[in-house]
Amino acid sequence: MSKFSSFIFLFFTFISFAYALPENAEKNLTITGKVIDKDTKEPLEYATVAFFSKKENKIIDGGITDSNGNFSIKIEDGVYDITVEYISYKKITISNKKLVSDVNLGTIPLEIDFASLGEVEIIAERTTVEIKLDKKIYNIGKDLTTAGGTVSDALNNVPSVSVDINGGISLRGNENVKILINGKPSAMAGFGDTNVLSQLPAEAIERVEVITSPSARYDAEGTAGILNIILRQKETLGFNGSLNITVGNPDNVGVSANINYRTEKFNLFSNIGFRYFDSPRNSINDTKYFDRIINGVTSAPEFERIREVQKVERLNRNYNANVGIEYFLSTKTSLTGSVFYRYGEDRDKSLNNSNRFNGGSIVEQTLRTERQSEDGNNYQFALNYITKFNNSGHELTADVQYEKGDEKQFTFFNEDYITTNQTNPEPFQIENVLEIQDQKESLFQVDYVLPIGENTRFEAGYRGNFENTIKDYTLEQEDLNTGNLVVNDTISNIFDYTENVNAFYSQYGTKFGDFSFLLGLRLENTQLKGNIDSALTDEELEASFGFPIDVDFNKNYLGLFPTLNLIYNLGKEGESEESITLGYNRRINRPRGWFINPFPSRSSRTNVFQGNPNLNPAFASAFDLGYLKRWDKLTLTTSVYYQHETDSFERVQENTGEQTSDGIDIIRTIPINLSTNKRTGAEFGILYNPKKWLRLNTSFNFFQFETDGEFNGVDYSAKNNSWFARLSSKVTLPSKIDWQTNMFYRGARQDAQSDSRGVFSLDLAFSKDIFKDNATISLNVRDLLNSNKYNSITTTEFFQRDSQFQWRQRQINLSLIYRFKQQKKSPDRQRGGENGGADMEFEG
Repeated sequence: MSKFSSFIFLFFTFISFAYALPENAEKNLTITGKVIDKDTKEPLEYATVAFFSKKENKIIDGGITDSNGNFSIKIEDGVYDITVEYISYKKITISNKKLVSDVNLGTIPLEIDFASLGEVEIIAERTTVEIKLDKKIYNIGKDLTTAGGTVSDALNNVPSVSVDINGGISLRGNENVKILINGKPSAMAGFGDTNVLSQLPAEAIERVEVITSPSARYDAEGTAGILNIILRQKETLGFNGSLNITVGNPDNVGVSANINYRTEKFNLFSNIGFRYFDSPRNSINDTKYFDRIINGVTSAPEFERIREVQKVERLNRNYNANVGIEYFLSTKTSLTGSVFYRYGEDRDKSLNNSNRFNGGSIVEQTLRTERQSEDGNNYQFALNYITKFNNSGHELTADVQYEKGDEKQFTFFNEDYITTNQTNPEPFQIENVLEIQDQKESLFQVDYVLPIGENTRFEAGYRGNFENTIKDYTLEQEDLNTGNLVVNDTISNIFDYTENVNAFYSQYGTKFGDFSFLLGLRLENTQLKGNIDSALTDEELEASFGFPIDVDFNKNYLGLFPTLNLIYNLGKEGESEESITLGYNRRINRPRGWFINPFPSRSSRTNVFQGNPNLNPAFASAFDLGYLKRWDKLTLTTSVYYQHETDSFERVQENTGEQTSDGIDIIRTIPINLSTNKRTGAEFGILYNPKKWLRLNTSFNFFQFETDGEFNGVDYSAKNNSWFARLSSKVTLPSKIDWQTNMFYRGARQDAQSDSRGVFSLDLAFSKDIFKDNATISLNVRDLLNSNKYNSITTTEFFQRDSQFQWRQRQINLSLIYRFKQQKKSPDRQRGGENGGADMEFEG
């Protein structure tokens, strides 16, 4: 048993003995009774009965009613306040009840609390926005287009966020986004691999916090900002849950369920799911090669043009489970433990047809086959402790989290000639690639909050994040003389990469009149440590790059990251509300392991990706000015922003000077640190609910990236202008059928080497409540026009490439969600809660 497992076992054992033994002592009385609905006289199952001891000044016992509304609870004698509660009903309290013998409290009628119905809504009907000092909170609501979809699908409907056709997530057009789950790094987010989010169900999300100006409480990672995904965790008393079933085309079968049970003493929550899906993708690369000048001599390429058409079949099976319990040690102290597990099986088959041209005619054709199998496990143990010293926000929280992931990937490559003008051409080698990757990550965090008076708050804390990745890469190639597979020692390697971050922070916030501010400072020490175990010498590795590299590095970076967030309320008039926000923060972008590993990928013989061990973190300073105006039925949010980044990452493509065995130039993509990157942009969004049956949501984002830098004598300075816009409408048709339409357009963009065309996608969805509103059936179509395709032209001094890439084709899903002991709908809330407003709380 590991030290961490031993710690978890001892910790829970201690808590169990510390709190269970006293409560089991001297329970010599039995208190009985029955709870019913005051109007219907029907018994209320799962109503909660709690006993508050006047002597010990805390809840010491309790229970729930059975299917007939009856309860029977054993306690010790004493004086108690007895509370009886049930979701959506008014609480009843029997004060100062002296219990010295068995008592039957009789029938206790509860009355429906209409004012509180909106507070217990499980699945929100509206998508709302809340503005706080350091973030915007989007309550996802009932998004029909993501039913049966994934977390990535849901994120793509959040203003300021876009998910490209490769599954990459960007915020305001910047891909360097930090993804958090429930405020912390998590195995659910795949150790930074955002593609994992495409394997988790969208129904798991409660809200998304878009943090473009993070306070000092957050990790400084992510120059674009932070997306904090808050998962659903039911707080409803008693037993409740839901079951979600999805079928779709291309093949998509999913089943997920959440089951929750809450009493006054503990809250047990769980979510399990299975998904099988086929996600075919395709791509076209049409490359024209130019003459090269070598030592003053012009050299023509072996082929003037190569056109590659790739079709990939991707079959995936994923299982995930999240189980946890929140135990209330007292009315102000709780301990939460949870376990998350995910297992995935991927089986991919790729066929790459390559046509080679000279003089406008095909002179050679080959077919490259790639078969890949990948099996992976991720699990996470988490503990959270919170104690509230009073009801004014004075609290201490502590988190311990341990994650482990392992992945085994086997890939088979084979290429054959279909036609060729060569006489007895040398056959291609069969290749096998085995990649074994192990990842471990530990997190330790403590946060302390001290209110000072009514409108001032001080915070301080520590976070330590320790991550290690070991990737064992073995390449076997066919010996054409014997037919045997032989290990290629010059490419096989073991890459050991460690990232350790220790951080301390403090921040101070106050509110006076209509003005509030939050000032913070974070101190972070980043250690990036790597070792490459390879048969190649350092000189041979450097020769493959063309510049010196460090194959055994240990880098430390100590940085201060100040933050400042201000908000000014311009006032309220009736249903109208108006505010201005201003934010400044300094951020860091740390290179991930695959950006540093210097050994090239093998998915193509002619186009490879190669990491760069010389990469250093990039640092950025960002400013954000926002404006909010809310009327009765309309909310407007807008902002302008500017960011200046130094040593920013840029992926460049260049000719390696090497050729394949059949004379094709090998092009590599490599990440480098360019000197500066300036980002300027503006965005606005509108939420409009003119009628009860109509809801509109639109947003627009324009941005410009200006890059200044050079590499290997090539100037990569460029200006990149782009924009994206989305429109969502939801209409309630007769027979209470909901119809939702989502449209998204990403404008054309340019960088130092590539021009990308615009991309448009359209989603449609319909839903209907059935079984007395206990279930909902939904039909949705993602990318109705099958137009979500990436088209670009890349030009260098050696070649010009016209590319088209489609990550996922049109998807049709049919979903059924069945709820038990959950309330779906609620009466209209007060107007102030419909479209959101400015929130002055100093939340991190």
